[in-house]
Amino acid sequence: MTIPPYLKPGDTIAITCPSGYVPAERIIFAQQTLEQWGYRVVLGKTIGTEYFYFSDKDDQRLLDLQTFLDDKSVKAILMGRGGYGLSRIIDDIDFSAFARHPKWICGFSDITVLHNHIHANTGIATLHSPMCGAFKEDNLDEPFLRSLKLALEGGSPIDYPIPYSAFNRPGMAEGILTGGNLAMLAHLTGSASQADTRGKILFIEDIGEYLYNIDRMLLNLKRAGLFDHIAGLVCGGFTDLQDTERPFGQSIYEIIYDKVKEYSYPVCFDFPAGHQDINFTLRLGQGHFLDTRAEFPSLTLRGKL
Repeated sequence: MTIPPYLKPGDTIAITCPSGYVPAERIIFAQQTLEQWGYRVVLGKTIGTEYFYFSDKDDQRLLDLQTFLDDKSVKAILMGRGGYGLSRIIDDIDFSAFARHPKWICGFSDITVLHNHIHANTGIATLHSPMCGAFKEDNLDEPFLRSLKLALEGGSPIDYPIPYSAFNRPGMAEGILTGGNLAMLAHLTGSASQADTRGKILFIEDIGEYLYNIDRMLLNLKRAGLFDHIAGLVCGGFTDLQDTERPFGQSIYEIIYDKVKEYSYPVCFDFPAGHQDINFTLRLGQGHFLDTRAEFPSLTLRGKL
């Protein structure tokens, strides 16, 4: 994997909304915070605009993102929000200038499409990170927000506060970290954006899904072979899950564990990243060491592998 240049004071971060609509006021505080961190911030034309569910029409969202990918003065692109929409434009994005001059792509949720397409087709590392809605007056000193700044600047990562889970499978693994939102990973199977999980530590998370649909999406990944040769599995937040009137019969922990029970690699639950208040930045495309043997599991950056 290629690591984009780390940011320095005065470098430019662009903010765009390549997926769902987000009100402009949710962007402004993030912009002000990034400027306080010492960066210059430019806003895309999709900030505050709306077209039904989306921030704008497909061609305008494509143009906004493409402009920042091509601009050599932009050193990082922070997505305003996720939602849905990148799948509609991903095959029309030209990554040639981006491949020559890599920059940090920051976001999660629907941005999983962009992360995995970039990894599969350019080999450039990205950041699974909070987006603009995470920047609030009462949380600017929170470690999870500082983890984004440290990742952008190449600083040593903050220790992830991973709680113990009885469902953890003890073990050790080393590999490049990959993954993202489960629904998007399942959606990408069989496409040019499919995640390459071989020998890697796979991270998954999701929100608002029915338990039976979580089961179905995990089966999709399993049948596609994405669980067969991973080094380890890290499960982040699975929040606001729903059950049907007739109960599915398994908890989220049981559903996930059931899909990987025949493998021997380490499995970690309740990692503090995903659709939740505490959403630490993950350095996708970089080497990590996973240790689930102890009472408190750890995921440690090991640099480029």
